[in-house]
Amino acid sequence: MPPGRNIREPSMPPSMERVKGEKLRTGWTTGACAAAAVKAAASALVSGEVQEEVEIRLPRKGEERRVRFPVERCEVGVASWAEAVVVKDAGDDPDVTDGAHLTARVSWRAEPGLELDRGEGVGLVTRPGLGLAVGGPAINDVPRRMISYSIQEVLDPGEHGVRVVISVPGGEEMAEKTTNARLGIVGGVSILGTTGIVRPFSTAAWRASVGQAVNVMGAQGLETLVLSTGGLTEKAAMRLLPDLDEVCFVEVGDFTGHALKGAVKNGLKRVFFVGMAGKLAKLAAGIMMTHWTRSKVDNDLLARITAEAGGDEELIQEVKGANTARHAYELWLGAELEKAPHLLCALAAENLSEFVEGKLEVHVIMVDFDTLDPVGASPGALERTTWSAA
Repeated sequence: MPPGRNIREPSMPPSMERVKGEKLRTGWTTGACAAAAVKAAASALVSGEVQEEVEIRLPRKGEERRVRFPVERCEVGVASWAEAVVVKDAGDDPDVTDGAHLTARVSWRAEPGLELDRGEGVGLVTRPGLGLAVGGPAINDVPRRMISYSIQEVLDPGEHGVRVVISVPGGEEMAEKTTNARLGIVGGVSILGTTGIVRPFSTAAWRASVGQAVNVMGAQGLETLVLSTGGLTEKAAMRLLPDLDEVCFVEVGDFTGHALKGAVKNGLKRVFFVGMAGKLAKLAAGIMMTHWTRSKVDNDLLARITAEAGGDEELIQEVKGANTARHAYELWLGAELEKAPHLLCALAAENLSEFVEGKLEVHVIMVDFDTLDPVGASPGALERTTWSAA
């Protein structure tokens, strides 16, 4: 293998905010919509008047930004409670909670202070590692702060104690399309957001979810992390490692380096990376953030692997001119150059290990594009293979 590796983690790309030259529309987080619903309900409770529109402050540093939300429904009870609904608009982001009815019921209580609880469709936290109390509602820290200061713009909870219940009708069904259950959030969606704004196809959100998944593992004392690049490779990984808890499997996307740092921080012992030729080629080149805008496949590296595996000069040149890493892999298959995928995995594993300074036991597995089986081995032969390089 070529000496003098350059292990690097390029900066994260911005959100994909343009498609075919058109700027995509931003939206609002569940946290922002929940805070708006709470403020509308609190205003109705204090005034006795139905609210049609509400303004809240976004949690931004520096210059203050305030935004207005239409109130879908508002109802005032007999002197003791009020309820308001704000419908989430996720913009052009493919968010499962787009169109969700964020519902807040605010009522008086005898004790001073703010009590926050979950209603229908908001998740219950059942596992540690999320930064939230086990047994409490899945409402993250920033939305909690937004709810608190939005209430304070209407009334003083220190003088007039209030109870706030957040609900999302249909939230339990929405949550089935997320990884909530795997992370220990059951019964509904999470109330999320750090800025109040949803940016379409947000890479930042994915990166954050990867870190959260690793933190949940660490909090439960688990030792083996399994990274995959997407849903198909994750299914292959689960077939290969059926004895592991589901929470050990994380769709890492492009954020391998971020996941590895989290694994070390949480005291994990080993990591398996399961992927296809394209991502593995980038890892073999020492690139830990593999988004297509930040890295490309190094055909010269693939050609050197071909040569080391015993490929002839014609095959080496073909691989050097390959359109993609998958094309190079197909050329290896056609030439029956079985050693090449093993070398690719070995080099990727060495780079991952070097990235974490040897603090993790690292295994890399390449799966076939068509069968999703590990290259050169049956799914049940994990311990007897060389394609898993440590």
